[in-house]
Amino acid sequence: QVTLVESGGGLVQAGGSLRLSCAASGSTSSEHAMGWYRQAPGKERELVASVRSRSTDYGDSVKGRFTISRDNAANMVYLQMNSLKPEDTAVYYCNYLWYWGQGTQVTVSS
Repeated sequence: QVTLVESGGGLVQAGGSLRLSCAASGSTSSEHAMGWYRQAPGKERELVASVRSRSTDYGDSVKGRFTISRDNAANMVYLQMNSLKPEDTAVYYCNYLWYWGQGTQVTVSS
């Protein structure tokens, strides 16, 4: 059993930055991806970024602005979000295998 708890969301102006954190409790493996997804109102949930071993993957809309990192010893995954845009507004969810966090709201004002 794995529990994921996100933190770090909030309200920020366009062009600003936020850092999301996800704390995992339970046994995780670096061989399995941990990732961030987001869902905006009326839209489907989409991949933001994922990390597996030393490999990372990003959604096209965030490439060059967001950076995912993982601390396997601490069982944490982070998402550094820079140059935020209003279209980044969404609930951000942490994911590991079939486990999901409760989500954290990110709102970017124009």
